[in-house]
Amino acid sequence: MLPKLTMEGRLTADPELRFLDSGLAVCSFTIVNQDRRKNDATGEWEDSGDPLFIRVSVWRQQAENAAESLSKGDLVVCIGKLQNRKWEDKEGNTRYSLEMQADTVAISLLFRTVKHGAQRSQRKSADDDPWASPPPSSDDPPF
Repeated sequence: MLPKLTMEGRLTADPELRFLDSGLAVCSFTIVNQDRRKNDATGEWEDSGDPLFIRVSVWRQQAENAAESLSKGDLVVCIGKLQNRKWEDKEGNTRYSLEMQADTVAISLLFRTVKHGAQRSQRKSADDDPWASPPPSSDDPPF
């Protein structure tokens, strides 16, 4: 069994949503992570080290949610299993790539805010969300 990892990175392009013949949704995107440091002499931010590109796939309802919610440049946090995939390129050379099968994908709040209220109306039912509760019946706080 592969361990779960948490990775943070920026989307290099808009997510790609597709549906298998069975109707199962899968969303794929690539994230890049590269350290940046502020140069004390110039005051400018500079890239440090080589960038790490990871292909991420999410499935089912989360795939559809990711495709609708994410776009190029978004900073995301992904939790899942990292796999090393072996494949052949057009010239017949063996290539390897790191890929993550994500269990969880979330937008990072480090540099932006996200409004959640609009999502409630798109839920199928409160039974789908174990944390859902009816709104308070008055203006009094619920505590």
